[in-house]
Amino acid sequence: MEFKVSVCKKNITLTSPRGFCAGVKRAISIVEKAIDIYGPQIYVNHEIVHNKHVINYFKDKGVIFVDNIIDVPEGMVIIFSAHGVSKDVISMAKKRKLLIIDATCPLVTKVHLEVLKMRRENREVIIIGHKNHPEVNGTLGQDTSGIYIVESVSDVLRLKVNDNLLLGYVTQTTLSIDDVICIEEALKNRFPMILGPKKSDICYATQNRQNALKHIVKECDLILIAGSANSSNSNRLLELAIQSGVESYLIDSFNSIDLLWLHGKKHIGITSGASAPEVIVDQIVEFLKRNGFGDDSVNFVSIIEENISFPLPKFPSK
Repeated sequence: MEFKVSVCKKNITLTSPRGFCAGVKRAISIVEKAIDIYGPQIYVNHEIVHNKHVINYFKDKGVIFVDNIIDVPEGMVIIFSAHGVSKDVISMAKKRKLLIIDATCPLVTKVHLEVLKMRRENREVIIIGHKNHPEVNGTLGQDTSGIYIVESVSDVLRLKVNDNLLLGYVTQTTLSIDDVICIEEALKNRFPMILGPKKSDICYATQNRQNALKHIVKECDLILIAGSANSSNSNRLLELAIQSGVESYLIDSFNSIDLLWLHGKKHIGITSGASAPEVIVDQIVEFLKRNGFGDDSVNFVSIIEENISFPLPKFPSK
């Protein structure tokens, strides 16, 4: 499938899909509803999603973000972030008699269930993902042993396991599709009997945003990606654009744009990570228009419509 965009003197093209995915929308809705039910003094384990604008919005409402469950007073409301948590975190929250609301993305929960199934089959599990990322920590914490993390093909080649015949693998949901394929091939070459997930663990939104960017990147001389620096899926978009040979930047707002980036540019492509609010993209477009881009119009390239939504969990009585 090919897309042609009209080229004006200084062109702007927006990709679609972009911005909030179903899991992020669900997580944000959970916090909003919790505020309505319990009042503003609720606690969230880790950042609810990796975007500083979303976090600051909730901080302004009185929400308290903590990295350690010990920091939550007994009996208070705790929301687990969209990235998921380990069994130990859940156990500690229960011991502290916290009111638990789970905002884990259902696609991350799917990965947790795959890990538990593989461990019940006595398989050791290999996670393809980034060490110390909250999602990977949560997946790693689904069992006390028998789980490894690989970040690269070289990690696969160095990996030592107990039984080559009883292995399985899962992936972090927000990785680059192309990188995962390479690591999967390395795993299958080294461990021919390894069992993978029946369906890719890469989030549909991650795939869609990467594919949409691929459709425009070669026609642009500058790519701007709206998203926070700690957002995994936003960073994968940045890597994809840079690997395509196009000058590219990950920015949290239009204020981050250096006017020198725009010098000599004729076609700017814009997308956003799955946790970036659309208002940030709107502000970036308006900034570019004020600086001579777009000729009062913006091109749109859409590769697929996203109609996925996830129901909210039950909210416990206080």
